[in-house]
Amino acid sequence: MNHSEKKNNDWLFEITPKNKFFTLNLKEVWQYRDLLFLFVKRDVVTMYKQTVLGPLWYLIQPLFTSITFTIIFNNLAGISTGSVPPFLFNLAGITIWNYFTACLNGTSNTFGSNAGIFGKVYFPRLIVPLSIVISNLIKFGIQFFIFIVFYLLYYFQGAALHFNPAIVFFPFLIVLMGILGLGLGMVISSLVTKYRDFSYLIGFGVQLLMYVSAVMYPLALIKEKIPHYAWLVQYNPLAYVIESTRYMLLNVGEVSVIGLIYTTVVTISLFLVGVLIFNRTEKNFIDTV
Repeated sequence: MNHSEKKNNDWLFEITPKNKFFTLNLKEVWQYRDLLFLFVKRDVVTMYKQTVLGPLWYLIQPLFTSITFTIIFNNLAGISTGSVPPFLFNLAGITIWNYFTACLNGTSNTFGSNAGIFGKVYFPRLIVPLSIVISNLIKFGIQFFIFIVFYLLYYFQGAALHFNPAIVFFPFLIVLMGILGLGLGMVISSLVTKYRDFSYLIGFGVQLLMYVSAVMYPLALIKEKIPHYAWLVQYNPLAYVIESTRYMLLNVGEVSVIGLIYTTVVTISLFLVGVLIFNRTEKNFIDTV
């Protein structure tokens, strides 16, 4: 036995880059599910550790944003929300929008913020962005609970509110938002490893994206007021999710089946592209981060 063969026999397992063009490898992710839950716990515990208000920030942000939107867009700009109280209209859109932005912002710097862990031990890298999407569900649950509280408050005050029967499909919208944020976040995270200036554009880009996602206005309004620029919203898959959310929760607006099919196709496509780029980046990112 020569020296090379003896050296190779010293190792029980050898970790090598995958040669397949596309690998999702959910089986391996499932095998590391305990680690996934540990990352989720880490994200939840450390997010507001050493802060004055702690988890109350989950409540403050959507409430103050809804109040601001109500004053500016409904009171000053005169955007009508029909029989639905403007504050509740805005809170419904902001709640689902916040889940998307939390997933996007959390996963968009996966390689940079976890370089120390990635460089020392092996585990399926996809676990980290997945843990962010799952942990943000807890934040979403808290904010949705606040929405329900204000919904009941307005309801008992006599507001004409009732859920639409289509609300049974609301979990599907949440999944869409999470996967969309995950896919786009993995693409951005992979780009940031080579082009650092992408990280500076995320916050600015998310703010611009919000204004073309029908967060603070009905989808029909943009078609009526500025039809020449309505395509900016109509081709945005987020707008259909937010409009459908308000339809299911407040029975206002409309649901476009074609729009939701388009959103689903875009979401799945972006997720697959994100996984592909993410897997290719993880092989050599440590040299550029």
